[in-house]
Amino acid sequence: MRKLGTVIAALALTFGLAAPASASTGTPCSIQDGACLKLSTNEAWLIYNGWVSYGPVPVTHGRPGYETPTGTFQVLRKVRDDWSVPYNAPMPFAVYFTSSGIAFHEGSLSDLSHGCVHLSPEAAVTFFDNLFVGEQVQVVW
Repeated sequence: MRKLGTVIAALALTFGLAAPASASTGTPCSIQDGACLKLSTNEAWLIYNGWVSYGPVPVTHGRPGYETPTGTFQVLRKVRDDWSVPYNAPMPFAVYFTSSGIAFHEGSLSDLSHGCVHLSPEAAVTFFDNLFVGEQVQVVW
């Protein structure tokens, strides 16, 4: 009987009828450890061992012309008190996940960014303390 269930599940995936892999995390993302960001609803989560460990929390992201990219990335580095030279702005609790300088960091939840993901002060500290270099960040629309 178990083999039949596996066959049915494989067929359902083939024809796009199965729930996404992310159903286990309760988020729109399929990663098992890291951060999930849903741009269309301005929400982010931390995921640990396939379970939501924090969130959803509200975010803002890139404005038109400076869109936050979608895809799966890795945390590259973290800087507690960084400064954006191009935009002359503070970036406290920055967690970088693209080589072009896109990061989660503390920022306005009403003003759109130049591509970064703004978090509340509490959420920025939590993301900074719980995301580690090499972990995944998945950004979906």
